[in-house]
Parts: sequence; structure tokens; C-alpha cells
Amino acid sequence: MTQDVITLILAGGVGTRLLPLTSDRAKPAVPFGGQYRIIDFTLSNCLHSGLRRILVLPQYKSHSLMKHLRDGWSVFNPSLGEYITPVPPQMRTSDSWYRGTADAICQNLYLLERSGASKVVVLSGDHIYRMDYAEMIRFHSNAAAEVTVACMEVSRDDAKSFGVLSVDSEQRITDFAEKPANPTAIPDKPDRSLASMGIYVFNCDTLIKALREDHANPQSSHDFGNDILPKLIQEKSVFGYQFGCEQGRVSVDRYWRDVGTIDSYFEANMDLLRPVPPLDLYQKDWHIRTANTQNPPARTCNGVCGTEPRLINSIISAGAIVSGGIVINSILSPGVRVDAGAHVVDSVLFNRVTVGAGCRINRCIVEKGVDIPPGTIVDFDAMSDTKGCVISERGILVIPKGYSNWSQHSVQQSNTLENTIEFPSKAG
Repeated sequence: MTQDVITLILAGGVGTRLLPLTSDRAKPAVPFGGQYRIIDFTLSNCLHSGLRRILVLPQYKSHSLMKHLRDGWSVFNPSLGEYITPVPPQMRTSDSWYRGTADAICQNLYLLERSGASKVVVLSGDHIYRMDYAEMIRFHSNAAAEVTVACMEVSRDDAKSFGVLSVDSEQRITDFAEKPANPTAIPDKPDRSLASMGIYVFNCDTLIKALREDHANPQSSHDFGNDILPKLIQEKSVFGYQFGCEQGRVSVDRYWRDVGTIDSYFEANMDLLRPVPPLDLYQKDWHIRTANTQNPPARTCNGVCGTEPRLINSIISAGAIVSGGIVINSILSPGVRVDAGAHVVDSVLFNRVTVGAGCRINRCIVEKGVDIPPGTIVDFDAMSDTKGCVISERGILVIPKGYSNWSQHSVQQSNTLENTIEFPSKAG
């Protein structure tokens, strides 16, 4: 346990671009990979990195997130000074909710002051990655830095969506621009830029002083990228820490995803189904922890008419039942049921989704508890009435919670899936 460090996880974003998945829950509480929530990745990194004094700063629609913290993360011992504590807006410094990433911490400065910590780790609760923060803290101390910003290489085109930084030969940050139209390229790599990951290590006194000055500035947007970092780079020793260079206990896969849109969220789930997934969920001493609900084992069984179930390259969570259905390149969350003759292809199904007999589901995200009637075809091309659903830029169809406006199509009418599913031939 790193005794002199306190960790703050920003978990208050609205998550508008993930609607309808964020209609009733905060973005960090959105399910991911079948059994996880997005915030589990940041919290697991903290656990394995020895960071056990953690404040989670939620805001919008926080009930699901706070319930998950209670059910899955009541693992630390308060008598040893360990804790994971949610801190909703207290309005101690104003009568407003959190107005930005910096303001979220500014409103809780009293918690930093009384913590006795010398360093503060600031994280986001809505990214998918594995990282040993202890190595970044060690780099921060060895460099005698007052602020350290985790960064990674991205294409210059992608860099337009990030904070972009420049570093000298000693990794000291010399320039920082938030979401620039023309990102600065890395020397000798004209098509690449260094992007901030929203992961910071601060000396506690440096952070407190910067936040107080920012709070007193009426022109500030109270954001780390827009306001805090550019000013500190001019005044303090601020260093860049390259993600993936660490030599800690975590196997280095250099995978980091901002799952802030439906398409990026869907693609990150599909990444788990690659032949060699770019994110290692199976390192024995770096498991991703989550709330273990009491579900029976997953199972397959023949359908009522004797149809044989088939599972191909899919993740099947506890409590899921595939009863004579066919599941290909998909993720089934706990309690999902796929009935006889149904095909589920390239899709993510949340908890307790029921797929009726003979259904065809392709490139969909289906919210928890949705019952899909038998014989329904659910994909971008076949749904004649998608009122109430969301279709992403890349054609991912999202079925929201409680959806019942089904357009009925017989399976024989579908030329969307029937002609595209290819099954491996059986040996012999």
C-alpha cells in the first residue's frame, strides 16, 4: 500500500454520447465485457498498484454506480486506513454541482488537506485499460516532478480529440494544447502525436494551490486540460510519462480505450473476442475485479425441438443459457437466454435479455431486461420501425431498456443474416 498517496477517480460525466446506455446510469457504471462495469478497470488498477485510499467523485445518475461500489468493492479495511468512498457533490465551495474536472476536486479540497497525503493520483472512471500506477508514481518521484501526465502515441488525426503535449529529451512537458485542430507531431514521427490519457500524479500542495487559483478565476472553465495544465507547465516542473514503458507487475499490452461513443464502446467489446485479444483479462495476478452476483453456471442445452446449440468465439457469462440457439462472436451478460433456432451474431447482450425462438440479431447492443419476441429480426437493415432505438454512425443498433415497439418479421423474409452466417465445418 502506498501510504502517502490519495487517489481521486472522476466519475461525474453525463455520458451523452453513450445514450441510451447512460439513460439510467453513470457512464462508469455501464456494463462491459459481459460481467464487468467500466469503472472496474480503473479500480482494479488501483488495487493491484497498492492504491487503497480512493475517493470516487460521482454526479449524474449515480445510484447504479454507488450500488456497484457497495456490492463489488467493499474490499478494503478501514481500520488500516484503506477505503473506497463515493463523494457526490457537497457544494462546499459554491451552490453548484461539479462544473468541470478541476472543480470536482476543488469542491473536495478539505478531503485532500486532511488526508495527510503528499501525492494525489487523479484518474478517470470511464476508460478501459490496465496500468501499474505505482510505476508512474515512482517515475514522478525520481524526476522530482510536481506534476506528471500519462501520455501515449496516437495518430495525428485521432489526436484532435485529446490533449496533445510536447516533451523534451528528459520527458519534461514543454507545450500542451487541448483538442488542437493541428496537433503537434512527435519529432521523427510526422504522423504521430503524444496524447494525454487524463491520468495525473500531483504533489498535493501543488494541486491545492492550482485549484484555489483556478476557483478564483471567473473566466476559467475549471478543466484540467483547458485551464490547470497549461498554466502549470509554464510555472512548474511537469513531466510526461509514456504509457506502456512501465516494468511493473502488469503485462504490458498498451491497450487504452476511451469508450465514450456507441461505436468505440462496441468496438472495445469486440476487441475481447479477437483470436489474441489486445487487452489481457487473464493475467493471474492482475485480474479485473467486479461484483460477483449469485448466478448459477452458464450452460448450453438442446432446444425443445431437439435443436443443438452452437457457440462460436463468444463470451458467455454466469447464469446465461443457450437453449438450442446459435451465438457467434457475441458477448452474453449474466442471465441472458437464447432460445431454439435464434441466431445472435456480432452483438452485446446485457443482463437478463431474452432472445425468443427463431430470432435473428446482428450488430446490436441490447439493454438489460429486454424480451425479444420469437421470430423477430433485429438489425439495422431489417428493423422497419426503430423509434426509441439508437443507430450509431457505423450502423450499430442499440435497443433501450423497456423497448417493446417490435416490428414482426418472419425469419423467411430475412436476407440480412441468413446468407451471411458461415459455420465452421465439423471435423470428419
